[in-house]
Amino acid sequence: MKKQIPNLITCMNVISGTLAVFAAMHEQLMLAVVMILTGMVFDFFDGMTARLLHVKSEMGKELDSLADMVTFGLAPAILAFLLILRELPGGELANFSTWSCWEKIALVCPLLIPPFSAYRLAKFNLDVRQSTSFIGMPTPANALFWVSLVLGSRYTPEMYELLFGNVWVLPLCALFLSWLLISELPMFSLKISGFGWSENKVRYLYFIILIAGGIFWGKAMLIFVIPLYILFALLSWGIRFIPSNPRVDRK
Repeated sequence: MKKQIPNLITCMNVISGTLAVFAAMHEQLMLAVVMILTGMVFDFFDGMTARLLHVKSEMGKELDSLADMVTFGLAPAILAFLLILRELPGGELANFSTWSCWEKIALVCPLLIPPFSAYRLAKFNLDVRQSTSFIGMPTPANALFWVSLVLGSRYTPEMYELLFGNVWVLPLCALFLSWLLISELPMFSLKISGFGWSENKVRYLYFIILIAGGIFWGKAMLIFVIPLYILFALLSWGIRFIPSNPRVDRK
């Protein structure tokens, strides 16, 4: 029975993701957001529980990926679809025939999120390089981006409209984030290993800026949680290509 406890927690992740899909299908976006965030909590604790009980298994690994596909692949794709739909003329599928070809293409861009998420999860299971950090964006981060936009549209509508009110911004975000899922961009894990500065400096700086932004801008900072994460990853990756100053021996 002890071996099944982490799997039961993973199944709760699946249930949360399924409820998020049901809620989003009925345009209950805030409920869908709550269910996705609940799934993230279960996703965190299933791995922790497996380590504490020393019952890690290949079965649990595969089950976790299938659960993540629902909660962090399918559910956020529906959120993205509905957010884009809001920005199109009329804001309803009943107006589909009146939209231009490009507007129809914009609406279907979120269809890329589930297959790219599936590829990402399969790649993660086989990639031995991703034990302590990530290669490409993890699926929960992609889901959190769309969750933060729903929250931003609810609590800071002015900021949301300023940044994402253009009909093409959200489809481009869907395309870019789908690419990031399967990219070779190194991305740091938010799990702090120890408390030393050198091994956690990127994480510490990220959290410090998030907290400072939350103090100064309040709820508006929600929208920038994942963009800031991506920016830090890009900067960390780019710094590696900056040549260090050669040492000059003085006579």
